[in-house]
Amino acid sequence: MEAATLPYTADASPTPEKEDFPRFIAVEGPIGVGKTTLARRLAATFNYDILLEESPQDNPFLSRFYRHPRQMALATQLHFLFHRASQLQSIRQNDLFRSVRVSDFCMEKDLLFAEMYLSADELELYNRAYEMQTKDLPTPDLVIYLQAPVDILKERIREQGEEAEKLIGHGYLKRLNEAYAELFHYYDQSPLLIVNASEIDLVHNEQDYRQLVEEIMSCRKGRHYFNPKPSEL
Repeated sequence: MEAATLPYTADASPTPEKEDFPRFIAVEGPIGVGKTTLARRLAATFNYDILLEESPQDNPFLSRFYRHPRQMALATQLHFLFHRASQLQSIRQNDLFRSVRVSDFCMEKDLLFAEMYLSADELELYNRAYEMQTKDLPTPDLVIYLQAPVDILKERIREQGEEAEKLIGHGYLKRLNEAYAELFHYYDQSPLLIVNASEIDLVHNEQDYRQLVEEIMSCRKGRHYFNPKPSEL
């Protein structure tokens, strides 16, 4: 693995100048793991544009989905699908080769959620919509998958999550974690960095964030695992 050549200090953020450095980074993981926070920090660090998922209050079906998942799953998933695809289509239209982006989602997660809750007939309809919406969309140059156990996700949602997200139960998070683990066990569309985010604080601890940035700067092809030790505040 090629080592990072651009130092990171508190006073001098790294600049990804190498031609093979990822120009499109996607951050993924279950609710509460910190993917949007990390995407925002990476965008600021690397001076990248950012593509964000809708906030929960912007999806009119989401709060009802958390209460009645079977009844509201199709509408909720179609709404997210159209929004995410529109975000990625903006990259294609603005020429990916001349722009750099970081997002807090990748499209494959849509199929993950759909398969969890849609009936067979609904899934068939959804898959047709997915195929049409995702045709020729750009693929990330690097996907960062953040992992954490259910108890930690639940605590972070309780402390920092949106009101709608606080309706999420332990069973839902368990199924979600398992689905993400299966998705990224087989994922091979992009280089993949799997990060154990259980004991690190990417919001308040600069050393934890610095460790991760240095790891990202060393990733190129293939699959990578990062299990950082928590540092003192």
